Amino acid sequence: MIVILDVSAAIEILLKKKDKFNECFEKADWVISPNLFVSEITNVLWKYYRAKVLTHEECIRYVEDGINMVDDFIDAKELWKESLGEGIKNNHSIYDMFYAVLTRRNDAVLLTNDGALVEVCKILNIETVF
Repeated sequence: MIVILDVSAAIEILLKKKDKFNECFEKADWVISPNLFVSEITNVLWKYYRAKVLTHEECIRYVEDGINMVDDFIDAKELWKESLGEGIKNNHSIYDMFYAVLTRRNDAVLLTNDGALVEVCKILNIETVF
């Protein structure tokens, strides 16, 4: 099984919040994400630091662990046009559409904790674990 991992699901796995993400992640043969994953996970964990939920050292460890969860990063340059088109058609964030398009292109399963993205994926007939 091919899994597309978005940052919201990665954070849930890293912080051990949702077991169903971990179960699906563990079954994956290949885990991929758009390369914007790196900047997104870094930014999310910085927000945890700012909220005094995590220390600086914990943030670094979680970012590294999150990046290491992904087998391959796909260049957003290969996905941008289709992502823009889907974002326009569905009135949805282009950042999220990168994950949806990558999932569709690879006949994969998208792991996400983003309810709005799940709703768009239903319209696009993209399988998700939420």
